[in-house]
Amino acid sequence: MGKGKLAKFAEMAANPLVVECPMAAVMHEEFPLRGKWHDEFFHNPNPIVLELGCGRGEYTVGLGKQYPDKNFIGVDIKGARMWTGAKEALLTGMKNIGFLRTNIEFIQRFFAPDEVSEIWLTFSDPQMKKVTKRLTSTYFLERYRQFMQDGGLVHLKTDSNFLFTYTEEMLKASGIEPDFKTRNLYGSSSTKEEGRQASSIQTYYESMWRARGIDIKYLCFRLGKDVSLVEPDVEIPLDEYRSYSRDKRSALEKHT
Repeated sequence: MGKGKLAKFAEMAANPLVVECPMAAVMHEEFPLRGKWHDEFFHNPNPIVLELGCGRGEYTVGLGKQYPDKNFIGVDIKGARMWTGAKEALLTGMKNIGFLRTNIEFIQRFFAPDEVSEIWLTFSDPQMKKVTKRLTSTYFLERYRQFMQDGGLVHLKTDSNFLFTYTEEMLKASGIEPDFKTRNLYGSSSTKEEGRQASSIQTYYESMWRARGIDIKYLCFRLGKDVSLVEPDVEIPLDEYRSYSRDKRSALEKHT
């Protein structure tokens, strides 16, 4: 590991806005902040919003600035990336921001029932080969509703036509009507709060995708506790391009 990464990990360990639990897979005792994020971390009763797969934390910090009456937690396993947002939040004195370094596969171990009101999934890897790795799959949605409030909002913002279409089909199969959806967020004129909220923050990689002529897709829906979640039984075309900071995303690229 390079000196730069080591320095960042040292800063993360000393940053009071960061909670690190990279070994969630072998965690035997209950996570100490589970059910206590309001009282012991944020020290206020405001709604808690998660960004899962937060990367550099740009969205987490951006939302925190726009909505000071909500608490935001960025979750990712890549500490060296998360360092950027965590450092900015600390230096600017933000009190409604936190970061959790852990594997999203075990996210239900870190929050108690009804503790989270919303989830943001921003440019998640579409995981075209394995359903159970997709962050909008029924596999993950079952985990989310263990700790989300009934009817809590799930936001998906993505460059991937595959992931967007898969999520649309999953919602349709489960009988869930999206609150808002568009295949061209920045080409849509919407007065709905959800559309304005999604387009108000643009990350570095998002601007790069737009420069390549790739439309940004967005949808949000409410996750009810009693809804029967169903995987779609449809064939979805694979993405035909490689995205920034990801491995090859399509079988179509194997021979290039």
